[in-house]
Amino acid sequence: MIDHSSDRVLISGLRLRCIIGINDWERLVPQEVVLDIALHADLRRAGKSDSIGDTVNYRTTVKRVTAAVEGSKFGLIEALAEHVAGLCLEDPVVQSVDVSLRKPGAVRGTDWVGVEISRAKGNRAG
Repeated sequence: MIDHSSDRVLISGLRLRCIIGINDWERLVPQEVVLDIALHADLRRAGKSDSIGDTVNYRTTVKRVTAAVEGSKFGLIEALAEHVAGLCLEDPVVQSVDVSLRKPGAVRGTDWVGVEISRAKGNRAG
């Protein structure tokens, strides 16, 4: 039997600016974060119907994530990633989500530091 939870809608390289970090100076100036999001959903119906109503509307998802991230003031990238995952899981078609969040230039000598999390409906952190 095929597991259609492996079907994914992918959003790659979403670059946003927000207040993020625990140092005093980080609380003053928005910094860039880069998100990759994989939205796991059964895409068979959309593949057959060719209807946006049967799939994840990635434009709507990007707009919601953008507004939430740009208006956020989290200290930890872990908390921001958790918030983004929760937003994505509000979509009734999405069964689970993988969020990769990178913070370029966060540590001298690195390209970026980041986190990757996976969440599914029913197992979100409380």
